[in-house]
Parts: sequence; structure tokens; C-alpha cells
Amino acid sequence: MARPSSDLTEFREDFAKAKHIAIITGAGVSAESGVPTFRGQGGYWRKWQAQDLATPEAFSRDPSLVWEFYHYRREVIRSKMPNPAHLALAECESRLSKQGRSVVIITQNIDELHRRAGSEHLYEIHGSLFKTRCMSCGEVKANHKSPICPALEGKGEPDPSAKDARIPVEHLPRCDRSGCNGLLRPHVVWFGETLDSDILTAVEQELEKCDLCLVVGTSSIVYPAAMFAPQVAGRGVPVAEFNMESTPATMRFKYHFEGPCGVTLPPALERHESEVI
Repeated sequence: MARPSSDLTEFREDFAKAKHIAIITGAGVSAESGVPTFRGQGGYWRKWQAQDLATPEAFSRDPSLVWEFYHYRREVIRSKMPNPAHLALAECESRLSKQGRSVVIITQNIDELHRRAGSEHLYEIHGSLFKTRCMSCGEVKANHKSPICPALEGKGEPDPSAKDARIPVEHLPRCDRSGCNGLLRPHVVWFGETLDSDILTAVEQELEKCDLCLVVGTSSIVYPAAMFAPQVAGRGVPVAEFNMESTPATMRFKYHFEGPCGVTLPPALERHESEVI
């Protein structure tokens, strides 16, 4: 199997011809904005690893603790800004749409930084930190309140010595739908849960029609997203990986550009000389 190319000029030729570009993004894009990844070494909040708290069982057992963790994450993200990679993707989508070409972003990130950067054609396959779902009526709503409920104000300190808030369940975020008042949970896909089938179907349709695919800032180990780009490559479509290091999928792709996405992505997506608009 041939090693992937890092020839930017050659990639730019494929980019200039592409009509439908699918871009799969992961935690590496957000890490460059200072968003904690909660993967690998140092991925702890207090004494917990994210996968210990990001489960339906953890929420059932201790909804106060889980909401402290997610409140902390929401507040951290509020202080972060989209970086040059987010902005390059949004600018590329806007520019190419005027040429009758399409860019779709399929992200595993739950921080909405792509949305804040201006991306519109976007699938957040793992949900969003800024949406809630009612455990009683099932309503999903955008929620950007800070704090999300009065009882969580000032809570969520990540220090291992911090004491759990032990907030009574009736004071945790509640549904404001008339006559409901059910307990809200973060509208994110937790470990042990399946992705939304409607979103997956839409993503598969986007991947089937794309004629160029970019994999940006993802380790390519979280399924099912890890199989998206290899499937595209399997039908002969050029795939370009932009990441800090090689991944288990790198050898399946046509291109690999190593380094921070905020450095490597903007020159790859800037206006090509063949673009008339």
C-alpha cells in the first residue's frame, strides 16, 4: 500500500475539481481552541474519567454529579473561540456554495464551535453541550443559559479535592414544557448509547455523494465515525487527513498533512486560482 502524499499542490487540484466535499472533524480541532479532550493522560475531571460520567447509568445513579461535570464543560466552552481551522471550514463552505458546490461538516464534537464559526451545513453526530433532552417528554431544546439552573451556579470545580454539590434532583435542570417539569439531561450521545438513526442515514447519504473527503483532527478510533472516511476511500474517492500524527486509518488515505489543523487547513482550503467567484 502506497504511503499517503503530503503534496499540497496535488491536493489543491483535487480540491478544485470537487463538487461535494465531506469533512469529518474530531476533538483535535477543538483542542486547538483550548477545549479539554478528556482522552488519554490528564483526561480527568476531579477523580473521574469522562467515560465514568458520560453514561446513562452514571446519570441514573447520580444526576447531580453528572450535571456538575457538564455544567463545567459548558462554562469552559463559553470562554473558548473558534480557531483558524473552524474559520477556514466555514469560509470555504460559504464561498463554494456561491459556486454551486457543497461542503458538509460531520463532527464528533459537542462544543458548537463549528456553528459559532459560521458553518451551516453541519451534522453534530454526538449531539451538543448546548441542547437538553427531557427524560419525561423527550423534547430536545437548545439551551445556552449560564448557569443552566440556579443550583449549578459556581459548581463544577474540576479540582480533585472539590466536594460534590449533591444537588437535590428537583433543583437540577427541569423541562419548561407546560405540565411536564421532567428532569433534563444533556443531549449528547453517551457511552453505551447509539447514534441517532436519522442523522446517521443523512450522513451516509452525504458520504455516498462526496467526491472529496477531509478527516480533520480525529484519532479515527471512535466508531462508527472511524469507518466513514475509509469507506469513502474504498470507493476510490480522494481522502485527506489533517492531524497532529498518523492514525490507524492513515495508510488508507491519499493524503496526510501532519501538524496543527489551524496551520495546515487554511492554505489547503483557500481560494483556488480556478475559482471564478
